[in-house]
Amino acid sequence: MKQRPRIYYSDSQKALMWERWKQGWTLHEIGKLFDRAHTSIHRIIAETGGFRPPQRARACTALTLSEREEISRALVTGESMRSIAARLGRAPSTISREIKRNGGCDGYRANQADEATWDRARRPKRCKLGENRTLAHIVAGKLRTLWSPEQISGWLKHTYPGDESHHVSHETIYRSLFIQARGALKKELLAHLRRTRGMRRSRHYTQKTAIHGKIADAISISDRPASIEDRAVPGHWEGDLVFGSGNSQIATLVERQTRYVMLVKLDGKDSQTVVNALIKNARKLPQELYKSLTWDRGTEMHAHKQFTVATDIQVYFCDPQSPWQRGSNENTNGLLRQYMPKGMNLSGFSQTQLNAIARQLNERPRKTLGFHTPAEMFSECVASTG
Repeated sequence: MKQRPRIYYSDSQKALMWERWKQGWTLHEIGKLFDRAHTSIHRIIAETGGFRPPQRARACTALTLSEREEISRALVTGESMRSIAARLGRAPSTISREIKRNGGCDGYRANQADEATWDRARRPKRCKLGENRTLAHIVAGKLRTLWSPEQISGWLKHTYPGDESHHVSHETIYRSLFIQARGALKKELLAHLRRTRGMRRSRHYTQKTAIHGKIADAISISDRPASIEDRAVPGHWEGDLVFGSGNSQIATLVERQTRYVMLVKLDGKDSQTVVNALIKNARKLPQELYKSLTWDRGTEMHAHKQFTVATDIQVYFCDPQSPWQRGSNENTNGLLRQYMPKGMNLSGFSQTQLNAIARQLNERPRKTLGFHTPAEMFSECVASTG
């Protein structure tokens, strides 16, 4: 069987590729730029775990090619190492090491030495988690309890404020997971991330498209009061459906100020079933803590007026193809995939089980809350209305 020729990309093409990847383009979209299959793009992106490799540069203190040529000429004439060092303004030990690692006095060649030094600099460096196994053990333990890398990073700084040996950025954790050559965290821990993909994606990446359904008398998100928009007061929620196999689904609700989560069991996705379940759920909270609900353009909210009449809760609708307008809810739906992977049938979850999952999410520290938990923040709101 004839093997297909390997596809090569120039440095400028790779730069464009990484630029588009950072902007959130899909592999298929990037492939179309070069009239190539997405698999050839994946090979480049996945090699470094979805992280753009830093541009290589020589250290300002490194020997230059011209200095190496000077060393080569001096060796031919029999000049001593100390004499070469004095002329170049370098330490004799620097010249000695340079010659020994690149062929010795008889085999030293300037161009070969320069290329070999550049190649040796490619070796993978030990990252912080690779050197600090105690810290790596803590991080691995938190990943197994389904904490996100950002939550782990924030919790470490909060718990060990004066001990930088116990601090690590969330990007370092992601790199250690996605770039296995670092040897810091086991690949099996990838399964504990909320999204179990094999490489890092841009925060702008999305494949979600709007469900095109005309909703009568829908009030646009642009008409939502400023107090809701800036999260100044609690009681304003975002909602959506999470779908599973077998035509199963649940409703997810997130309070905008505290990021408190509620999950609602659904027996169907028709508008009447969804609205009745949301009405029943809304009556569990005092009116002060449930004043509005922002939803996407899904047809399951055709009966939104019935919901508003029954609960006195105003419903606002996002613009088409704009999931970022419900950012808190979208993020929560991602978290839920740790408990409900895509393809799982969700009909088997009881409301009690959904409440338990919501409780776990509400007890996770959140960066946006100063690494307090949604449960703590929501309890304060309940106490202030009591």
